[in-house]
Amino acid sequence: MKQRKPSYLNFDKTHYPWKPDINYREQPDQYRVGKGEQGVLICEPYKSEIGKLWRFKTPDIATHSSEEIFKCFVQYLSINDFVGADMARKFLQMGYTRARRYANYKGGKKYDKDHNYAELARGTGEEEKAVAAAIFYKQWKLAEADQQYKQMKADWKKRYG
Repeated sequence: MKQRKPSYLNFDKTHYPWKPDINYREQPDQYRVGKGEQGVLICEPYKSEIGKLWRFKTPDIATHSSEEIFKCFVQYLSINDFVGADMARKFLQMGYTRARRYANYKGGKKYDKDHNYAELARGTGEEEKAVAAAIFYKQWKLAEADQQYKQMKADWKKRYG
């Protein structure tokens, strides 16, 4: 079986469609939906607006965080700001994936950089993070199922890619 290495090792930011020097509220046509959480930690001003709300240390913190981010999602939809809504959706998804990473791996570390990035033992993480992940998962799926969001996303992808 071929060993997988983390994708960040050979990351080429020159070909990455999201750029940190673009204000995506002022230039929304530059935004691309992408896959999963792509661009979530780059696209300003949304990264700063939503990122300060993003926490998953405990189930209580995850509940508050996911609810606040979902409120942002609804607010962005109410003003027809698809980029903001999609970024909020991405933060909800990232809450799930990052909390799962900490649930699966002690300290959230999946790879051992000192041993050629071998994958570390799974099942060494914290059960509390699995609960936090489930909280974010519920909100993420609620956002993805929103009919207005789904229509805006389809229109956006048709128009911009």
